[in-house]
Amino acid sequence: MPHESRAKHRKKGRALRWIAGGALGLTLIGGGGVAYAWQHLNGNIKGTDVNAALGKNRPSEQRDGAMNILLLGSDSRAGTHGQYGSGVMGARADTAMVLHVDKTHKKASVVSIPRDTEVDRPTCKTSHGDVPAEHNAVFNSSYAQGGPACTVKTVEKMSGVRMDHYLEVDFKGFQKLIDELGGVDITTRTAIHDSNSGLNLEAGKHRLKGKDALALVRTRHGVGDGSDLGRIQLQQAFIKALIHRAKTVDPLGSPSKSYALADTATKSISADSELASADKLLGLAKELKDISPDRTTMVTLPVTYDAQDQGRVLPLEKASQHVWQALRHDKAVPKKATQGSVGDRTDSPVVSGSGS
Repeated sequence: MPHESRAKHRKKGRALRWIAGGALGLTLIGGGGVAYAWQHLNGNIKGTDVNAALGKNRPSEQRDGAMNILLLGSDSRAGTHGQYGSGVMGARADTAMVLHVDKTHKKASVVSIPRDTEVDRPTCKTSHGDVPAEHNAVFNSSYAQGGPACTVKTVEKMSGVRMDHYLEVDFKGFQKLIDELGGVDITTRTAIHDSNSGLNLEAGKHRLKGKDALALVRTRHGVGDGSDLGRIQLQQAFIKALIHRAKTVDPLGSPSKSYALADTATKSISADSELASADKLLGLAKELKDISPDRTTMVTLPVTYDAQDQGRVLPLEKASQHVWQALRHDKAVPKKATQGSVGDRTDSPVVSGSGS
């Protein structure tokens, strides 16, 4: 069967099947067998015991098969040798998205939380002791102060929605993953020039490799109103393009390349301890295999600018509750929930992904 035809018929469900294809590939090229491959991939993934850190005082689990996963992009510069800027200590939740998978596991909703959102951060437990609660804290400080478990706890407190899992990738891991994937195809409707992120794209079609893909999801001064809200729209468009690209990868077409991709993917990911294994990630991929870009709705948490500090945003309480209530009841987020949000006032996305 020609490669193009094979890829077409196996289009669905490949985002994390690289792991299975990679393990098989190691066997086929005589690299030591499936057991060794699986053990190696398992050892790549960093896990955090979120349940132990959060205890029992949490929102109720959804019992209907729906699932909520907190997706984090941290701005850790560890191991980057100043490539993404120096003078920034530690890490913060630079990108945070709540992925809600409906009970049929065929549709999904994504709610982006602006990093500069003012929240009431709860008390968080860490290995160094308790981090005290803070009123009107910036959302992304939750990661800096208490790590991913504190960010999960903050999201649960503000939303009333229990996070079943979390997945995280940092700057270095994101760039390497996109490079190993071979790049992601996007289309810019207007030129984007941002000296801060180093991104320079003319209007038109592009295949972005890791460096430019990272610059795209980090850029904020070259789009919209120059705030984090315009950047969120870029991130949402890129995620859809990434889903489309991942679905075109044939894990058995090149076993050795598939294993290299699985190796890079698992090295790039941090997760809660219940998900931090190749088996569990593969199982999750199988559960989500029918979700495509056109079955994924993306919104930004409804917010307004803080009159006292234009660098921060405040949740629109009533509208935000409409969003979170939809997730709690496994419903589509109503369009009216985001009306009046400054997140809806930025220019329409200047980036679209192939197949989106």
